[in-house]
This record gives sequence, C-alpha cells and structure tokens, in this order.
Amino acid sequence: MKSAIVGIVLLAAVIVAMTSLFAIDEAEQAIIVQFGEPKGDVITDPGLHFKLPWQEVRRFDKRLLIWDGDVTQIPTRGREFILVDTTARWRISDPLQFLRSVRDEIGARTRLDDIVDSVVRDIVSSTELEEIIRSRDWSVDVKHLEDPALAERSDVDLKQAPKLGRELLEQEILQRARRLMPQLGIELVDVRVKRVNYIASVRKQVENRMIAERQSIAERFRSEGQGRSQEILGEMGRELRAIRSEAARKAEEIRGRADAAATRIYGRAFGADPEFYAFFRTLENYQAMGPNTTLMLKADSDFFKYLERTRPRK
Repeated sequence: MKSAIVGIVLLAAVIVAMTSLFAIDEAEQAIIVQFGEPKGDVITDPGLHFKLPWQEVRRFDKRLLIWDGDVTQIPTRGREFILVDTTARWRISDPLQFLRSVRDEIGARTRLDDIVDSVVRDIVSSTELEEIIRSRDWSVDVKHLEDPALAERSDVDLKQAPKLGRELLEQEILQRARRLMPQLGIELVDVRVKRVNYIASVRKQVENRMIAERQSIAERFRSEGQGRSQEILGEMGRELRAIRSEAARKAEEIRGRADAAATRIYGRAFGADPEFYAFFRTLENYQAMGPNTTLMLKADSDFFKYLERTRPRK
C-alpha cells in the first residue's frame, strides 16, 4: 500500500515537474501568461525556470530579425514611377509591450509592413529620382565618360551633387519609422533600400532611349572611322604617288647614265677604228631592211659605198 502511494506521489511530482519546469536558451526571452494575462517580469536569463501547471510560456527571440517588404510601385517627386524594394533589421526590445501590442512575430511583421512601407512611400514620393539613386559623395569625371555628349544634355546635371543621397534618405526613413516602434515593443535597427527600378512601361522607354543613344554613339564612331579611313587612303595615295615619282626619276637617271655609258663606248669604238665602225653600222642598216624594202637613193649615195666595193672586178 505504501509503495503504491509513493509511486503515485512520484508520478504526480514528475507530472508537475514536466508541466512546471521550462528551459530558456541564450537566444530567447520569455513571459509567463496566466489566463491570457502576463504574470511577473520578463525572463531573460538562460536555464531552467518554474511556472504553475496552468500557466503558459510565451517565448520571444532576442536576436536581430529580418523584415522584407513587398516591392512597391511609388511615383517620385518628378512623377517617375519606380519599383522600390525595402528591407529592415529589428529586434524585440520590450517583450511585455510586444505581447500586448502585436502578440507574436506574425503580427509584428504586419505592423512593420504598414509602418515602414508608409514611411518609404511618403519619403520617396517627395524626393527626386536622382536623390534616391545616387550617393551623397557621388561625383562624375566628365573626362572618363564613354559618351562625352552626356555632359552637354539639358535634362541631366552631372556636376550637381545630391542634397541627400541614398544613405541619408535611408537614415531619414529609419528615424521616422523608429518613432512608432516603442509602442510596439520593437527596436528598429536598420532600414535599407535593396533595389530601385523603373516600372515595365517606363523601363521600356528608358531601354529605347538607351538603345537610341547607343546607336547614335555607334553612328558617330562609324562616321569617325570612315573619315579616318578616307584620311588613311589619301595619305597612302600620296605616298604611292611619291614612290612612283621617285622610282620614275631614278629610272630616268639610270637610263641617262646607261645612254651616256653607251655613247662613251660607241665613241671609244668609233675613235679606235672609224672605218670599221661605219662599216658595221651600215651592215646593221642593211640587215634592218626586209625582203620587200624599196629605197630611192642617188647613185652617188654613201649607202652604196660598200656595195660598190664588193662588185667583182672584170
């Protein structure tokens, strides 16, 4: 009988221990809730803790949590419609207030959707597109532009620095959103704009404009290339004519020297034996005449001098 009573007591102790003891790890904090109402202080120390069996433990994360907003279409101050993708980092700073205001992380994310998206929409809609895209320390060296004509466009001021820039704009979003966080038991640590893009219709217009600009640049390059090609061909033609002229001059000089040398040789040959030279030249003239050649000469012409000498004697 005693052993049964001891067993029942032990079983009851085990059941009470299982329903009353709970563990909290380093990344958690907890609140004991009784019939829907918080009881006691926030439990932040890791380890085993005690509660009554009919009480409930609500656990909350101590770590930084991520909030990613939906991609939102927002018009800027200049009426350019853009898609803004925002993210934030937050933590539960007051679990008791957090429990009373939003109850859990799902409710907290819903409230963050409302608050952060609203602040982002208000700030973006009152800000120029350049302020959203550029950084405050952004600067452009016109010398390094692929298309120098961009510096002369009236709708783009590359030399004007942004008044706020992306970083200060994000800080302003963070400060405005933080004002509403204490009543939720939330600490908003950081807000960032992950991505900014044009909507589909505007993006198509921008793409067409970029294509037109690239085609204009390509056409200018082709025109410059054709001009340079004509310049190179002109220079090549002038060099070719100069080479041909120099070659013709040298050829005339060579022919002149050859004719002079031939004249000197002929002169030396004529001076050595004038009679033989005259005879040889006459034979060449005889040989140049064809079989049907007819000449009208005087009987005392020198052309017959050697022919008369070759007549047989009677």
